[in-house]
Amino acid sequence: MKKNICIVGIGYIGLPTAAMFSSYGHKVIGVDINENVVNVLNKGKITITEPGLEEFVKKVVSSGNLSASIVPKESDVFIICVPTPINKDKTANIELVISATKSIVPVLKKGNIVVLESTSPVGTTEEVIKPILENSGLNIGKDVLLGYSPERVIPGNIIYELKHNDRVVGGINEKSANEIKELYKTIVDGNIYTTNCKTAELCKLMENTYRDVNIALANELAMICEDLGINVWDVIKYCNKHPRVNIHNPGPGVGGHCLAVDPWFIVEKEPKLAKIIGLSRETNDFMPNFIFSKIEKLLKDIKYDKKITILGATYKANIDDMRESPIIKLVNILEDNGYKVEIYYTFIKDNNLVNEDLLDSCKDSDLIILGVDHDEFKDLPWDEIKKVVRGNIVLDTRNFFNENKIKSSGFIYKLLGKM
Repeated sequence: MKKNICIVGIGYIGLPTAAMFSSYGHKVIGVDINENVVNVLNKGKITITEPGLEEFVKKVVSSGNLSASIVPKESDVFIICVPTPINKDKTANIELVISATKSIVPVLKKGNIVVLESTSPVGTTEEVIKPILENSGLNIGKDVLLGYSPERVIPGNIIYELKHNDRVVGGINEKSANEIKELYKTIVDGNIYTTNCKTAELCKLMENTYRDVNIALANELAMICEDLGINVWDVIKYCNKHPRVNIHNPGPGVGGHCLAVDPWFIVEKEPKLAKIIGLSRETNDFMPNFIFSKIEKLLKDIKYDKKITILGATYKANIDDMRESPIIKLVNILEDNGYKVEIYYTFIKDNNLVNEDLLDSCKDSDLIILGVDHDEFKDLPWDEIKKVVRGNIVLDTRNFFNENKIKSSGFIYKLLGKM
């Protein structure tokens, strides 16, 4: 069962996947067009942040089971794990998927397996990948097996979830699905379910869309509660006492490479039918604008140049990933309207957007906003912060802070979803 595996794209998903296969004795080559990523990996190091990953990678590189290259090499299995970002018109950008597929055609041979893991619009595997692979002259589905198997992991716990989560495998035929299932069984302890490619592609999109729609419901409820003068957090708390109700928490928006992107892939394919999905995306995308309107009201009496300190810039807590972060969108809105903005967070290194000094970032600020509920923000020195700020307002967008503690330091505490 030990295979030579070529994984194209060694980022947030491809690298942990490569390390996992390597740890079970497969010989893995990680391919990336970024020479720095390749060079760093060949030294047993990584360029991304994920708990436990660097030690894991160092071990499998030292064993000789994992190495990196800028071009694909002949292998038994090819797994495509490149990003699929969103275009400005909210359509899927699959250029990297196309180029990655083209790159493996010259080294494709009879008996190979090709798996797409990148989140993609329905039909990508059969309508885009398969025709490109056919340029090899091989029969795709007979000479070369092809399928789609998306990851189901969460940043911060990727290594554990790669191994333990259930997985869906879609094949262009039954043989492809079954062979890909056998491959992933070597690293997955969870259940693996087989189906066709389009079903697997839509499953991946809908898993994230389900969460996005529920967050949109919570965000809409937060805006309604502010208009009605009701505390949304109380409404959610009491609603969720019902045995069949589980309303999500509101926030400043939805980010990341999945929830903020994947629903648009469905809307792109079915614009006339995906009404709830599209409206939910618009609601969540609007939240930075709603936060901005709240800021404008809080600081309406200040005539001089206004400075705001935002705590956290990533799309979720305790990671360094800022892809599609609603906080960055909020920063852009503020700066476009003449505000000076400082972002504080120590977890992001060597980024000119972020100040790693808390008191320096808060100096002369008129308003402090909690953008992301990172653990390190639980016990901030509010008495010391009060000495350096110019204003006295704290806006909590996550219902994360201890209101009484902040008030005892002389601040006015404001909360998203509560007037």
